Amino acid sequence: MQPSRTRAPFVATDGVIFWKVVSLFFELSLPVSASGLGLPEQAKMNSSSIDGTSTASKEICISLPPRVNSDGVWILNATSSLTNFSLPLLEMQLIFVFISNIVCYLILNSFGLITKFVSQMMAGILMGPHVFGGMKSFGELLFPLVSQEMLDTIAMLGYTLFLFLSGVKMDMGIIFRTGRKAMYTGALSLLMPLLLGMGTLQLFGNRWWGLRSSEKLELIFATATHSMTPFPVIACLLSDLNILNSELGRLGLSSAIVSDLFSGFLNSVFTLAKVAYDHSASRAFMDFGIIVVYLAVVVLGARPAMYWMVRQTPEGRPVKDLYIYIIILAVLGSALLSVWFDQLIVFGPFVLGLAVPDGPPLGSTLVYKLDSMVSGALLPLFVITTMMSVNFSGINLNSDLAMAHATAMVVVIVAKFAACLVPPLYSSMPMNDALTLALIMSCKGVVEMANYSIARGQNNIGEKIFSLAMFTILVTASIVPVLIRRLYDPSRKYAGYQKRNLIHHKPNTELRVLSCIHKPDNVPAVINLLERISPTRENPLAVYVLHLIELIGRASPVFISHQMQKKTLSNRSYSQDLILSFSHFQRNNHEAIAVNVFTAISPSKLMYEDICTLALDKLTSLIVLPFHRKYSIDGSIELEDNTLRTLNCSVLDRAPCSVAILVNRGHIRRSTPSVLASYSIAMIFLGGNDDREALILAGRMVNDSNVSLTVVRLIAEGEDSITDCSKMLDSEILKSFKYHSAADHKGCVMYIEEELKDGTETATMLRELIDNYDLCIVGRRYNVESPLTTCLEEWSEFPELGVMGDMLASTDFSGRCSVLVVQQQMTI
Repeated sequence: MQPSRTRAPFVATDGVIFWKVVSLFFELSLPVSASGLGLPEQAKMNSSSIDGTSTASKEICISLPPRVNSDGVWILNATSSLTNFSLPLLEMQLIFVFISNIVCYLILNSFGLITKFVSQMMAGILMGPHVFGGMKSFGELLFPLVSQEMLDTIAMLGYTLFLFLSGVKMDMGIIFRTGRKAMYTGALSLLMPLLLGMGTLQLFGNRWWGLRSSEKLELIFATATHSMTPFPVIACLLSDLNILNSELGRLGLSSAIVSDLFSGFLNSVFTLAKVAYDHSASRAFMDFGIIVVYLAVVVLGARPAMYWMVRQTPEGRPVKDLYIYIIILAVLGSALLSVWFDQLIVFGPFVLGLAVPDGPPLGSTLVYKLDSMVSGALLPLFVITTMMSVNFSGINLNSDLAMAHATAMVVVIVAKFAACLVPPLYSSMPMNDALTLALIMSCKGVVEMANYSIARGQNNIGEKIFSLAMFTILVTASIVPVLIRRLYDPSRKYAGYQKRNLIHHKPNTELRVLSCIHKPDNVPAVINLLERISPTRENPLAVYVLHLIELIGRASPVFISHQMQKKTLSNRSYSQDLILSFSHFQRNNHEAIAVNVFTAISPSKLMYEDICTLALDKLTSLIVLPFHRKYSIDGSIELEDNTLRTLNCSVLDRAPCSVAILVNRGHIRRSTPSVLASYSIAMIFLGGNDDREALILAGRMVNDSNVSLTVVRLIAEGEDSITDCSKMLDSEILKSFKYHSAADHKGCVMYIEEELKDGTETATMLRELIDNYDLCIVGRRYNVESPLTTCLEEWSEFPELGVMGDMLASTDFSGRCSVLVVQQQMTI
């Protein structure tokens, strides 16, 4: 018997799929029936509408034992092709699915639709019945009816693991730290659209009198699902838009967590009510008791066990693979248990994920081991296969059901958007930011899609509701990111009208410096540099230390002020050592230095947000960044971190004050008070805003009697005269150093002028000069042309250091002199 050529829709099921897999395993393990092993077995697929009025049967043939591997391409014939074997067929399906996903992403990305979810939905439509799926040969050969169950099983497993990882990344402690604005926004974003949507269905119930009771239940389910604001959807959206750790992104995450908790509670209540309606009240009460017991086991048993795993892991060592295997086994077991007490199959894994301690070492290890496969392969497969089952041609807005559904969706969307506007506007948030927050909370994604898909697989909703809901999700997910990018630019807040740099810093006032720390090696170099700034009671120094940690194993960024709480971030991190080092630095400079330590945990590509925001809030005049290269004692490169380099470039482009990049050659050392002028500094001056800023910083350092400063002014031949305003400012700022050089008999300040021809002579002079000093200060002078740097730009490796800084930091310069590259405030 030949298989039917009628292609059934792809439907993602829940626990039924897992039970079928288990049943198939036992069936293959038991002796076969009298029909004989390998003979075709007939199976019927019954597809009935939710009200049971119509039934369609399709007969397919399968062979036992199943033919998994082919015998090779050379012996295949017309009756035995690769598509007759399950493994080659599955591999070809995955290849086509992922190629279509990549193509759609590249095309949509060129139009500004950058979210991966939208590209996956479009890939599903491309592979669906409206495009390639409508071709008879494509559907019969590549996606035959017998292969759908295996593909849907893998996809549903991917979504289950995705929700588990979403629970791992969620920080439940944020509930107790969230403000009223986030609390009210999250609550209203669910309750208002739910109440108004249900009210709309009740109000117009008489108008759609022709609807059956099952169709009315479909509308109620669709209204409740569309009223949700799932945390995983909002977290993925903010991550795709690169505003995860912005002020608005943090508020959106907090609001989404609040709304998701309400949604989970209401979803469980509705599920139990449905069990009581379909079966009996006693079964619903039994399910409720099992849920309570499961929650107690997770909270009182699983979570302490996971903390025990954390304690058993030595600091800096990876978590044992045995612990990871145990947790994955618990995830699969909790999925089966969820089916037993009539909950969605994702309920148990999601709750178990919430119990996992977020962040390192356990949460980050789980995310590191699973996230690439889940988010990169299994979840896109789930989205694409779900969209392949959508039939948009079946949407008929002239029917009462479609009109009722469309009206309810419009009411829910408008009500959610308006409800999310009220708390921000009430708290005097700017209109653009309030509109952006409302758009963020109104976005739809994979969680809503999964709810509709599971309901479709359980015959709780029909094809019309399912297709119209998928269309609504597609439109919302496509438009919202574009509108958010038009309304919200997180970098615009860094541009101000106040000059926050060293040149305009008032004398005898507190100088505020923000120092960024990534690794323990950065601490000594930064402390020694800050000591050279010569803080005194008359010229105090306020140091804001920002410890930057990459966000791994959690979805919500964290920003901690260690002055606001006594408890440190984690006993397993080196934040405590950092705090102790700077506290000791403060005690050694009593009444001259004030130190405040902060910790920011955020994605590496978004760390610039934390740096620039803190600099803006604290009104700092200078940001000190470590260079992305670490040099060994002999001058060779020991470590290179390109992620840190990208971060430095982002800060230089957006910083609300001046920025300095410290290239530590390992020669910045603490001066010995008994030795006069034991620390020597050279300032290379060519002219311009950055050089003048660097000269002011160097002049502040020379206030220490143990520091000697040499200002080397490089002049191009034939350019001695003052020809513009910039050179006039250069001449004016150099007068004081010329005077101090002439009047200083101790030699602490020296002024030298060198007349050079071109870049070759400049490089030669610097090579001879660099070995005589401990620290060399230069201005960045990015894109500033000069005859003295002719041809040097072609050899520049790191534009963020400028031509001079790049040359001094190069490995070609074998000297051990550290380099400080200064850029004056740009965003004015």
